[in-house]
Amino acid sequence: MNWNLLFFINSVLLGVGLAMDAFCVSLADGLHEPGMGKTKRCKIAGTFAGFQAIMPIIGWFCVHTISRYFRIFEKFVPWIALLLLLIIGGEMLLDGIRKEPENTVSDTGSKTLVLQGIATSIDALSVGFTIAQYNAVMAVTSAAIIAVVTFIICIAGLLIGRKFGTRLSDKANILGGILLIFIGIEIFIKGIF
Repeated sequence: MNWNLLFFINSVLLGVGLAMDAFCVSLADGLHEPGMGKTKRCKIAGTFAGFQAIMPIIGWFCVHTISRYFRIFEKFVPWIALLLLLIIGGEMLLDGIRKEPENTVSDTGSKTLVLQGIATSIDALSVGFTIAQYNAVMAVTSAAIIAVVTFIICIAGLLIGRKFGTRLSDKANILGGILLIFIGIEIFIKGIF
């Protein structure tokens, strides 16, 4: 593969495709915490972008070194994503049903954020197969483009979720939890079929 316009277009399109799950989770996070500040939004979007960049590189590395071992792990990817998003979404759903007092601020902590990042980016490991023909510099460049696209899309999701979260504050946790559970099921179905 050569450095050309097609390389950059493919990388942007990969970024858009991979960022859709992270966008939906960002939307749910924005719904969950409508008072979220700019620093927190950047932290969340940056985490998703980081995971979306790292996973294709890990996949690329596996293709070039230990591909036969990675193929064994690949069948578990949909199950892992489903489990992580069911746990996170279930907790949000239960919080919404319990109707925590209004003065309690429930936010996306670091542990939850890392789990969300893994769950939404684990399917990006397979992008390592897609970019296997790239040399190391091109693979890292493609991953960086994917990260930038993911960051922008996640910021948009957080802002949209924040706007509607303020309007739907009493139902935000329920809606966010249902959304995360749906994303987990969607990733699972896509991965199995």
